[in-house]
Amino acid sequence: MKLFEPPGDAFSLTFQPQASDIDANGHVNNVVYLGWAQDLAIAHWEAWTSEDQRAPWSWVARRHEIDYRRELLLGETAIGYTWVGELKGPRFERYVRIDGPDGEMCAQSRTDWVLIDIAAKRPARVLPWMVERFTPKG
Repeated sequence: MKLFEPPGDAFSLTFQPQASDIDANGHVNNVVYLGWAQDLAIAHWEAWTSEDQRAPWSWVARRHEIDYRRELLLGETAIGYTWVGELKGPRFERYVRIDGPDGEMCAQSRTDWVLIDIAAKRPARVLPWMVERFTPKG
């Protein structure tokens, strides 16, 4: 498994596991990581765009790949990073890495997100301003 390395300008959020996030094995359940990956993607989109810029568009997940490495326990604080990768017409790769308080990777994911034109209810090519805004610079 190759570890994803966040660029310097990756968007980040912190996560505090709740008791309901903990599974029978005593650590954060794998489904919770997927939810956090989605939360990161949405927060990134909302933080780096205006309401008017977002209004005509929506994103849907086409495919998720997740790797798990270190358990995250109740009482620990995680930091999640997200950034976009390769553009493929209406799709952007989005990377997420969630690290524990020790800086070790707990989970990482790569998702293909598809841009949807809400009015047409169809996939649309990712626009140049979106590429410029979200492509990592460093």
